[in-house]
Amino acid sequence: MTTRATFAKAVVLVEGLSDKVAVETLAARDGRNLKAEGAAVLAIGGAQAIRRSLAGYGDDVRLAGLCDAGEEDDFRRALEEAGLGSNLTRVGMERLGFYVCVQDLEDELIRALGAAGVERIVEAQGDLRAFRTLQKQPEWRGRPAEEQLHRFLGSGGRRKIRYARLLVEALERDRIPWPLARVLAATTSG
Repeated sequence: MTTRATFAKAVVLVEGLSDKVAVETLAARDGRNLKAEGAAVLAIGGAQAIRRSLAGYGDDVRLAGLCDAGEEDDFRRALEEAGLGSNLTRVGMERLGFYVCVQDLEDELIRALGAAGVERIVEAQGDLRAFRTLQKQPEWRGRPAEEQLHRFLGSGGRRKIRYARLLVEALERDRIPWPLARVLAATTSG
């Protein structure tokens, strides 16, 4: 888990480093300097760390967060246990500044760019051969390109982190995934 942002007036809690890179890349793309604004994005090291990550922040810090759909219940329970709400629905979580990706952030980015768009980025990075190798593997042969790309981005060491920046940089302004746009906006509201 990343250390607490003691200087921050607004903190975005995200599951992992690729999510952190995506939020920070979108901020930079918008010409924002989060640190100068008193905002920080913290990779908490997985959804299981959300309870611990919420602890210790007072009312003077705006909290926001981004999680995968599979981790929504963990985030919901942690928000309730921290006294930030009760019987929270997804809409209730959003009112608190916590947003849920349809599957995960990589899925959101792949859908926003389209499979062909992501493949162009993979090719520009010199990784198309490795992607084609994955596509030939029996368990991935014949599957939709979006699923293959999702698997490809999630494999290979730090690939997911590297591509988070590249995919966000390639997004058209009107194609930015809603959860990503909203969680960044939560750093300025309130």
